Amino acid sequence: MIKILIVEDERPISELIRLSLGKAGYACKQVFDGTQAVECLETEEFDLILLDVMLPGLDGFELMDYIRPMDIPVIFLTAKRSVNDRVKGLRMGAEDYIIKPFDVAELLARVDVVLRRYQKTDCMFEMAGLTIDTRSMRVSRDGAPVNLTPKEYELLLLFVRNPGAALYRETIYERIWGGEFDFKSKTVDLHVQRLRKKVGWQDCLRAVNKVGYRLEVTPR
Repeated sequence: MIKILIVEDERPISELIRLSLGKAGYACKQVFDGTQAVECLETEEFDLILLDVMLPGLDGFELMDYIRPMDIPVIFLTAKRSVNDRVKGLRMGAEDYIIKPFDVAELLARVDVVLRRYQKTDCMFEMAGLTIDTRSMRVSRDGAPVNLTPKEYELLLLFVRNPGAALYRETIYERIWGGEFDFKSKTVDLHVQRLRKKVGWQDCLRAVNKVGYRLEVTPR
């Protein structure tokens, strides 16, 4: 299982992140200052670090100097909106820089992108009767192959990697098709309807009123 270290001193934000990542199938460890982070990194291994910039003890930039030789991807989380701060964080080796307040779906998407870049995502998923092998791009239901188009497959992975999260139609469109979302378009809805039928998820891939869709299952 992918293991993520959350270094965030604001406990409500840290807990929101932990719950959101936990629902998406990630194992999380929380620490609340830079010194605790160093102690934790000396004894445990992690696949990704979510790092606040403004921390008691060592701040995020100072901690980044310690983390860099470990080759662990880092996403900065901060309320600091200065372009200079963002540039500094990225030049120090961070993979991404997310400004608070942020949408949970955006956080999950960015985490997924960074983990895939480092080839640290799980290659096998088993969920609601489906088995998905991301290496071979094969999908099966109860042992029988499920034939999906490339876009349907990408859409399936988006939901599988974000279980329990309400995904906005515009977020889905931008992640799968790219470009600007046309609110009059039925592209997302039609693809979700076809995907539901093909994988047998009529009961768990649910519409969220005025938002989009949510996959209501628990990953194993």
